[in-house]
Amino acid sequence: MKHMFIASLLAAVVALPATAALKEGDAAPAFKAQASQAGKAFSFSLKDALKKGPVVVYFYPSAFTGGCNIQAHSFAVNHDKFSAAGATVVGVSLDSIARLNEFSADPNYCAGKFPVAADVDGDIAKSYALAIRDIAAGKKDTRGVEIDHAAAERTTFVITPDGRIAATVGGLTPEANVEKALAAVQQLAQRPAKKS
Repeated sequence: MKHMFIASLLAAVVALPATAALKEGDAAPAFKAQASQAGKAFSFSLKDALKKGPVVVYFYPSAFTGGCNIQAHSFAVNHDKFSAAGATVVGVSLDSIARLNEFSADPNYCAGKFPVAADVDGDIAKSYALAIRDIAAGKKDTRGVEIDHAAAERTTFVITPDGRIAATVGGLTPEANVEKALAAVQQLAQRPAKKS
């Protein structure tokens, strides 16, 4: 009986997701970070962005890597649809601002359409309850440049102007992640405005 209990307990632990990212309805931690758009660094503030409408905050492992390149390109291609739904998009990774200046301007990836923020110490990712893992020493990006930072898990949060998480999107391919985030933003745009 004792062995069955332990086996059941272990099975339950294994079945749990790797992390407990913030969920729908949770307060989204505000953050300020150095960011880059179209190769130009500036200070990004989530609080300021939320004054304009919903914000899609997407965490990704590293600029210039396979899945992250696809995801950035998908956000860039769909940028007008996010804008039409009143949403701002910002990517967040543990990349340096120097790497992000290149990534944000590259026409194959961000294409200057939206900012990407440098969370070099991982504090922003941790505040959203995301897992951070080390990248193996010597691992190179798609340009052949060594990746010199850790990586946050790929998870996207759709945040309402009142600072609440409307949707948490994780565990999907990069393109499906973008599609689901867009659907969540478009659904928000269709909700009737609250009367004050």
